[in-house]
Amino acid sequence: MNADAERKMQFLFALRSKGVTDARVLSAMEEIDRGPFIRGLFAGRAYEDMPLPIACGQTISQPSVVGLMTQALQISARDKVLEVGTGSGYQAAILSKLARRVYTVDRHARLVREARDIFDALNLTNITAITGDGSFGLPDQAPFDRILVTAAAEDPPGPLLAQLKIGGIMVVPVGQSDAVQSLIRVRKHETGLEYDEMRPVRFVPLVEGLGKDA
Repeated sequence: MNADAERKMQFLFALRSKGVTDARVLSAMEEIDRGPFIRGLFAGRAYEDMPLPIACGQTISQPSVVGLMTQALQISARDKVLEVGTGSGYQAAILSKLARRVYTVDRHARLVREARDIFDALNLTNITAITGDGSFGLPDQAPFDRILVTAAAEDPPGPLLAQLKIGGIMVVPVGQSDAVQSLIRVRKHETGLEYDEMRPVRFVPLVEGLGKDA
């Protein structure tokens, strides 16, 4: 077995051992190489299960957390998904293998530009990456079947809940930015919202407005 195949096998084994068991999610994560999404000093650590710094003071989440959040969304092939917090673009690329259409929004224009370049290089044609204030979602494209927030809010943001379809699912880290947060899954029913606390996590805070580079 060559080094690449062995590395991929170890990567998938690490995901499974952390609870990522959905076959479609594992397949998408096998298909999307994390390497191109990490540049510079940390490029050599792309296949380790750890968060890594990227530009604009942001981070790329550890693969097992990406897998667990993706799995929690229960995406079907017909779904339209909104991601708030494009970051490196890695999470959106994985979502693109599972959903019909992915909209991803980030407040940092540089991150959106760099992510678009990778999406083009990988020929991921069903992702639309937008520079904007993700805390308000994308009203023009709403409603969404699934919403994934990759930054922590003190409460699930009202504008995003409003853009979620009845029957839809939102996954969001909730808590104070400097303390441990909880990953919450919200299901929207005709009768109201159902909250499901999944696990402790640590994410950068969800910030309103655009980044300085926008």
